[in-house]
This record gives sequence, structure tokens and C-alpha cells, in this order.
Amino acid sequence: MAASVRRSAILPVAMAMFALGLLAIIAIFALFAVGYENLPVWLNLATLLCPAGFIYGVVATVLRNRRR
Repeated sequence: MAASVRRSAILPVAMAMFALGLLAIIAIFALFAVGYENLPVWLNLATLLCPAGFIYGVVATVLRNRRR
């Protein structure tokens, strides 16, 4: 029973990546609304965490459920 309750650390990492990417997207929209045009490259690259976290979470979930 303990093996079925055991959680992997992959899903929280994927959720954190998704949340950080979503925050970067919101920050970009807010900065554009205020009038900033030339945003730093790191902020634009941080938006890629959103789809990467989503894909990472889906793949981790599928692989975890396939092992059962």
C-alpha cells in the first residue's frame, strides 16, 4: 500500500515550471499594457516554461500511469 501512495517529485516540478511560465506571460502583457516595448530576453524565454511544464507534466503522468 505504501508503494501506491508514494508520489513522484516530477509533477510538482512540472507545475512549478508551468506557474512560472504563466507568471512571465502575465508580466509581459502587463508591461506591454503599461507601455514598455523592449523587454529583456530572459523574460521572453521564461514564457517557454509554461508549455514545457505542461508537456513535462503530461508525459510524466502518462508514464507513471502506464507503469501501474
